Amino acid sequence: MAAAQDSPLYLGFDFSTQQLKVVVIDGDLNVVHQDNVQFDSELPEFRTLGGVHVHADRLTVTSPVLMWVKQHGSVFWRRGASETLQHLDPNQDLHQLLQDSFSVSSGPVWMDSSSSRQCDELQAAAGGAVRLAEITGSRAYERFTGNQISKLRQTRPQDFQNTERISLVSSFAASLFLGGYAAIDYSDGSGMNLLDIRTRTWSGICLEATAPHLDRLLGAPVPSTSVLGPVSSYFVQRYGFSEGCRVVAFTGDNPASLAGMRLQPGDIAVSLGTSDTVFLWIQQPRPALEGHVFCNPLDWQAFMALLCFKNGSLTRERIRNKSTGGSWELFSVALRDTPLGNNGHMGFYFDSVEITPPAVGVHLFDPEDNKVSETPQVEVRALVEGQFLSRRLHAERLGYSIIMATGGASSNKDILQVLSDVFNAPVYSIDLCSSACLGSAYRALHGILLVLLLVLLLILYSGVGCQGNAIYRNHITRSLISEMFRASKITSVLSEFNIRKLQVIHVFMSLRHS
Repeated sequence: MAAAQDSPLYLGFDFSTQQLKVVVIDGDLNVVHQDNVQFDSELPEFRTLGGVHVHADRLTVTSPVLMWVKQHGSVFWRRGASETLQHLDPNQDLHQLLQDSFSVSSGPVWMDSSSSRQCDELQAAAGGAVRLAEITGSRAYERFTGNQISKLRQTRPQDFQNTERISLVSSFAASLFLGGYAAIDYSDGSGMNLLDIRTRTWSGICLEATAPHLDRLLGAPVPSTSVLGPVSSYFVQRYGFSEGCRVVAFTGDNPASLAGMRLQPGDIAVSLGTSDTVFLWIQQPRPALEGHVFCNPLDWQAFMALLCFKNGSLTRERIRNKSTGGSWELFSVALRDTPLGNNGHMGFYFDSVEITPPAVGVHLFDPEDNKVSETPQVEVRALVEGQFLSRRLHAERLGYSIIMATGGASSNKDILQVLSDVFNAPVYSIDLCSSACLGSAYRALHGILLVLLLVLLLILYSGVGCQGNAIYRNHITRSLISEMFRASKITSVLSEFNIRKLQVIHVFMSLRHS
């Protein structure tokens, strides 16, 4: 890596469905290194397709937990795993050390749709789907962790009894770096059907409906900007991490992408990954039966709205393989050679049971609305236009003026042109396809800066080196903070992260009156 030895670096990881990615940035937000591990090709011993195992019922979708270690979903730690995490032998690989640490060896992932009964039970306990959405930001969804926990407790009670901690994939990954159980952050915790998004605490109603004493298994949630502690000695001794390295709370891929995209008011992001997601920054939560509202990972007073679609890149890859012999170039040619509207042909491709709408199967129609068989001449554009029309239909109520595209497919300009045509709006993309990975690195820097800022405020408030009155200290505080921002060259960073919304003066006044 081209960086001075004494220059701090910030690592961001993206534990996605098909691969593990890492991005390293410096203090000026320059990307100095990036890499990835493809699960299917580089970890063939787990025999995954698209990073997952699809079971015979086509509803249950899991991934081997140990693959995530070598790599989404929920993780159930076996009793005694905490002790193992705290005493990792730096002479051994993680997957060897942790092979007996999980009560469930194949954890459910976001593609799983097998917990419908548990969703119905949770909604009934909460007072209906609308009431549950008002509390947790979403109606009950099969892939959400709360419903997966409920299913495990009901169908595999012994495995549940053997569990001492439940993690999201984000807090699971953070736990590896901490050498102990990491807390679930507010933002990723919003996607569990368990967190009250307004109080940012676990909902008693939802916990009781899911499992007894569940709060003990989850631990208390924390702000997404929290610094959790120093990196484990395992990484110091085995990989040469600095003892001064700190671990900032890990979050979900979409909250991390919100940071990586640096969205402005009026922007809407479309993530074109294994799943497709539409999301934006909002100030007030307005939960609905479609989509989700999460706590914002950057501003504790704000929220983010999301619409998720299960059939994304894996479906595009299947049609690419079938219609263009696996060539993205020929896929692009097919898009360029067919007109807008595809001469009236439209397709709905739901390889897996879709989230919105809850449908499955492939449906291709001609201009007279007759169902027709798939043909290479029309199905490439039928697929892409059909996907984006569905995204636009559900995104209309959110409002937008500019589209920010991210995810693997955002590197394909012909796909982005269809996105722009369908949404009738300009589309922009960032240089790095993995906004989640980049956003994670940004968040690492963000978390450290906030700690430094808080320490400075505490020192200044304590009166160290300043014998003036409270008003004088107030002016000193503001001047020094401004000087610190200028001297450290982070003004633009703070602006992009909307840190002004953290209301520094409000924090200071709160300390003064406490």
